[in-house]
Amino acid sequence: MHLNPARAKLLKPEEPLRSYRWSSWPEYLKVPGRRPAWLRVERLLGEYHLPQDSTAGRNRLEHALEARRAAEDGSVYKPVRRGWFFGDKTLKEELLAQVSAQAGGWHYGEELRESAEAEAERIVAQELRRRKWDANSLAERARAIQTNSTSRGDCGSIRRSPWLALRND
Repeated sequence: MHLNPARAKLLKPEEPLRSYRWSSWPEYLKVPGRRPAWLRVERLLGEYHLPQDSTAGRNRLEHALEARRAAEDGSVYKPVRRGWFFGDKTLKEELLAQVSAQAGGWHYGEELRESAEAEAERIVAQELRRRKWDANSLAERARAIQTNSTSRGDCGSIRRSPWLALRND
């Protein structure tokens, strides 16, 4: 999280992370009495194997994070810049289900579209299980519906989705 300003290219390469004014990172580097009471640094210090919150420890922490920043080439974060999600598929499915259940003004087009698609796929899969069908039997039923519709002269139905077969049983 503390590397986000650099990853988002909000800082020049020569600017230290502590110079980004909208980050909490500079607060982590302050002496305990000067940082906000709500800010807990113990976990971060522990992740960097620093035994105590001292001037030397905070300097080492800052140096370690700047070194990590310098070692990144940015290619790992390219997917984040091109979409709304970066991570495990299972977590994405959970998040999409939450968006579907609690969509609000803070959710945007791509999230809403993906959430609707995931919900539709979940409903179709549930219905297929209920009818004890698999994808092949669904495709066969869709072909049969299209063939019957075409023989009756209903050309509009040829463009319909194979999911139409679920409604006709």
